[in-house]
Amino acid sequence: MKPASAIFFGTPEFAVPCLRALCEVARVSLVVTQPDRPAGRGMKLAPPPVKVLAQERGIEVIQPTAVRKPELAERLRALEVDVAVVVAYGRILPKPVLDAPRLGCVNVHASLLPKLRGAAPIQWSILRGETHTGVCLMRMDEGMDTGPVLASRALEIGRDERAGELSLRLSALGAELLRAELPRYLAGELSAAVQDHAQATLAPLLTKEHGRVDFRLGAAELHALVRGTHPWPGAFAFCGGQRIKLHRVHVLVHEGVHGEAGSVLRADRHGIEVACGRGVLVLDELQPDGKRVLSAEQFCAGLRSEGPMRFAVAP
Repeated sequence: MKPASAIFFGTPEFAVPCLRALCEVARVSLVVTQPDRPAGRGMKLAPPPVKVLAQERGIEVIQPTAVRKPELAERLRALEVDVAVVVAYGRILPKPVLDAPRLGCVNVHASLLPKLRGAAPIQWSILRGETHTGVCLMRMDEGMDTGPVLASRALEIGRDERAGELSLRLSALGAELLRAELPRYLAGELSAAVQDHAQATLAPLLTKEHGRVDFRLGAAELHALVRGTHPWPGAFAFCGGQRIKLHRVHVLVHEGVHGEAGSVLRADRHGIEVACGRGVLVLDELQPDGKRVLSAEQFCAGLRSEGPMRFAVAP
């Protein structure tokens, strides 16, 4: 039997396992990815991770700066492929592109739709206190993650799991889903389930300001904020006028008022206990601006300020 033919749209590291999986179940004739971007301290142009893998596999790569120009859809139609797979590509595809493959475009999305439609579902699943999430294989339409769902896989979010760690697990799960279910889709064996749009929630892009820690909030909320914004944009607070990133924290007390918000109740090798609007949050790993990540013990050893330590609340 002739192998299925496919195009892959994707950009970041999250999409790499899915490209590998697609290469196992189809003949990939083209990879579409975002243009090279400046990266690193030297801000030199660096290729997206998906491009690196595609070139290693000898697959043709294109990096259009605009997806709505007719040339892209025309090129895809000329390839006469069975399907296009889209994973974290980073741009909304217009209808002519979606319709170019024989069976359209399918997307691997990192949430259990209709929950968390949008660009940052992994981060928002933690920020909103979800205990479970997953991945969906969805037939794409012109909306933002609104197409019918073909298959899904769920997993539990770890109590202290951070967004970067969860992303790795969901990336692997998405590849597993694609490997198992795309051949069934191509064979006409999957039924598409229309989403319940009334139950939809959104997961918009994060900004740096999403990482600002306001100790007037509850300890559990701040625990979720630190986890959900790691590694980007990163949670941060101010202590003694110094900007400090918070890398790892845990909740000591969930409820009650134990001091003025932002005041440090205890600071030693066991952690830095900070009073919140509700409960107490313990800071385990911190990073002063321009320095390396420190344990609470290392941070406390380097303190030179006199008087009680205190974290500023957000303005």
